[in-house]
Amino acid sequence: MRATLRFNSGHVPTRRMNEPVATLWRLAWNEDWISCAVYHHGPGLEMRLESRSNVIMSEPFELRPRMLARMQALRSSLKRRGWRDLPD
Repeated sequence: MRATLRFNSGHVPTRRMNEPVATLWRLAWNEDWISCAVYHHGPGLEMRLESRSNVIMSEPFELRPRMLARMQALRSSLKRRGWRDLPD
């Protein structure tokens, strides 16, 4: 009996390491914007607060209420100062 191997030559989508896994929120102020996004980082995840040109803050990310509440508090604080939500 002879075995035949078949390979799927179709494109298998893969996520690049420099693309966010999820964007939690995006805010704008005039022509500037910031976003809070989650990326793959080593064996885990990393949360980044980033602007058009810089990463403002990054830290290991865990789906824990305290971390999510902290990012929600930052978003609320920025909105009180005049930042507005960007559409998806």
